[in-house]
Amino acid sequence: MIDLHIHILPGMDDGSRDMEESLKMARCAVASGIKAVVATPHVMTGLYNNTREKILDAVQELRSQLKDNNIPMKVYPGAEYMLDPEIPRWLKECQALTLYDEGKYLLVEFPTTDIPIYAVQTFFEIALQGVTPVIAHPERNGIFLEDPDKLLPFIERGALCQGTAGSLTGLFGSRVQEVALDYLLDGCYHFISSDAHGIGGRFPDLSEAFRIAEGYSAGLGELLTKDNPEFLLKGRAPIRPPVVEKLSDKGKLSFWNRLWRKKITLG
Repeated sequence: MIDLHIHILPGMDDGSRDMEESLKMARCAVASGIKAVVATPHVMTGLYNNTREKILDAVQELRSQLKDNNIPMKVYPGAEYMLDPEIPRWLKECQALTLYDEGKYLLVEFPTTDIPIYAVQTFFEIALQGVTPVIAHPERNGIFLEDPDKLLPFIERGALCQGTAGSLTGLFGSRVQEVALDYLLDGCYHFISSDAHGIGGRFPDLSEAFRIAEGYSAGLGELLTKDNPEFLLKGRAPIRPPVVEKLSDKGKLSFWNRLWRKKITLG
């Protein structure tokens, strides 16, 4: 598996505190079946002012330490950007760091409790530069928790979505788990990642989320944790996830199932 979202670089944000913890996270990841990770430290103006150069240097140091400690895991550069109207400018000035540093996909998170009024315009300006936004853990945003359908316009405009493994397993509570499972079955997630911050509760393990996805549809876990992340590594677009047909409490297909099945049928 490939983990597209992990806070494994030491001392850069609220993730790994030092190199010792980073190596423990790497060992944990390998033990759970992860062969490669994209290091995605937070970039938040005024809080985590991590520059492209600083992240790239930290990735190189971690690679060296992994080699010296005989840990068979690859690490690639990336970052998790708090949604900011300055992101398009950072991209234009080559200051932003995309996933795999390939200039094609940018991991973006929304504030915990709202969707900024400039979100749609910022995503549009990002896309104008040939970069596709990847929304990090939408199931943990307060607005989407209240009304999951509000994610739909972003997906319709071309954004991709990354679900968190812990959301699917119930780590963040029952409501987050409920929305995460709905998004999984409705074909909203293109990737499942750990968003690990250490070796405690949020540790780098995708195995249980993989089993959950596979339990609903054979091959779905493989698509979201292996195939699609690897497609990005190879410069290819990810595959649209399938819609897993499920029934609502009234015995009818849910709104999302009906909508996405129609879109897929129409191509």
